[in-house]
Formats: sequence, structure tokens, C-alpha cells
Amino acid sequence: MSNIMSALSDLRLLDNLARGKTFIHRINPLVKLLTTVVYLTVVVSFGRYEISSLLTFIFYPVLIFALAELPVTPILKKVLFVQPLIIGIGILNPIFDSHSVLLGDIAVSRGWITFLAIFIKSGLTVTVSILLIATTGMDRLAAALRMLKIPKIFVLQLILTYRYISVLMEEVHRMLRAYSLRAPGQKGVQRNHWGSFAGQLLLRTFDRAQRVYQSMSLRGFNGEYHTGKSAKLGLIDFAYFSGWSIFFILARIYDIPVLMGSLLIGVMK
Repeated sequence: MSNIMSALSDLRLLDNLARGKTFIHRINPLVKLLTTVVYLTVVVSFGRYEISSLLTFIFYPVLIFALAELPVTPILKKVLFVQPLIIGIGILNPIFDSHSVLLGDIAVSRGWITFLAIFIKSGLTVTVSILLIATTGMDRLAAALRMLKIPKIFVLQLILTYRYISVLMEEVHRMLRAYSLRAPGQKGVQRNHWGSFAGQLLLRTFDRAQRVYQSMSLRGFNGEYHTGKSAKLGLIDFAYFSGWSIFFILARIYDIPVLMGSLLIGVMK
């Protein structure tokens, strides 16, 4: 039960962080969404052997962490949660791509290079996606999607699914607490009770969903999820998007770490 409550607390943490009053929080949600899309597109476009160029893109999430005053540890825990899946996907690369390349005087399998590139890409993309939610919030993000003319049915499905995750976790917590009270001293749910437990959870979620829908209908819900007035784009918003987009494109064209290293070596000589 402690794991469920911890996960529920982590989920609500993003909503609490999105209520901040920093400079990043005040940027128009549409601008932050488009900036994130540009970032993800550029990062994913790198080849499987390009590692040094990817290091430049660490600068963006680090700066967002600092300017938005976000806690690093809880967000990095969320990122590490998906890394085992990435490791499972890329760990076989050294076997299938066993050709060696020289890194200085060291021979390294190209499979390890591709594995490291996948690991860095996944870490950057997941981190930036979480930062978008932590600095914007799902309601404002939904408003930005509607500004892009995304069909309201998809936006509504996204926002209700996100909101219902916490409701589902609360129901699981209640059922586990009731089960533990009826079976004191027992750890978890016995295997022969898994089927009935899942069936009861399904029935309870249907009932809870019906009550939620009735409550929304009584409050005037007609299929449109209202998120308030959309903020107008300002000069700072245009400067934010233009500045980051130019930086991402330049970092994609030029290998900045290599250029800086060459410049530093030239100065030292």
C-alpha cells in the first residue's frame, strides 16, 4: 500500500509543481509545447553513432530545472523508472553490431556506442516531457493542444485519462486496505484471490466512473473541457521560442562540444 500512496503522491507532485510562479511557469503553454516538440524532434534526428553532439542538449533541461526551481530528485526518479526498459531494448546492440572503432587508443564496439546513444536520447526526451508537465500542468497543456486545433475528443481523452489514473490508484489503495484488515499479517494479495480482486476493481472503477460522469453532467459538462481563457502570446514568448529553436538547430548542425574542445586546445597551444 505504501508503494501505491507513494506513486499517487508522485503523480500529484507534478500538479503542485505546475502551480509555480517562476519565469518558466509564466511562459505561454503553447510556446512551451512547441519548444518541447522542436527539442524532441531534433534529439531524435541524431544518428545512432552521434553521441558528443547529444551532450549539448543537456543544457536545456538543466536550465529549466534552475529557472523553474524544480526539485531534481523526484523528477529524475521518474526518468529512471523507464530506463530499465531502454536498457532491455539496447543491451543486445553490442552483440548484433560487434564492429570496433577507435576512440583515441581504445577499441570500442559500435554496439556500445549505439546503446549509449539510445540511453542518452531516452533520458533527454523523457526528462523534457516531464518538465513540460511540471511547468505547465495538464489543464494548460490541454488548452495549448486545443489552440493547435487538435480534435477535442483526443484532448478530452488525454485529460480524463490523466485525471482518472489517480482515481484508479485511490480505489486500489482502498481495496488493499480492506483486504489487509480482513487478513492481518499477510503480505500482499494471495495468488488465488487475484482474479476476484481484479474483478472487484473493474466493477468499482465502472461505478466510480459513472458517479464522476454524473457529477460532471450536473455541473454543465457537454463534451467540452474548459480550461479557462487562453493567454495571449507576448514578445517574451516569441523570444523564448525563437531563441531555443535557433539554439537547437545550431546544435544539430554543429558539434558544439567538439568545436569547444578544438578551440580550447588551440588556445592552450
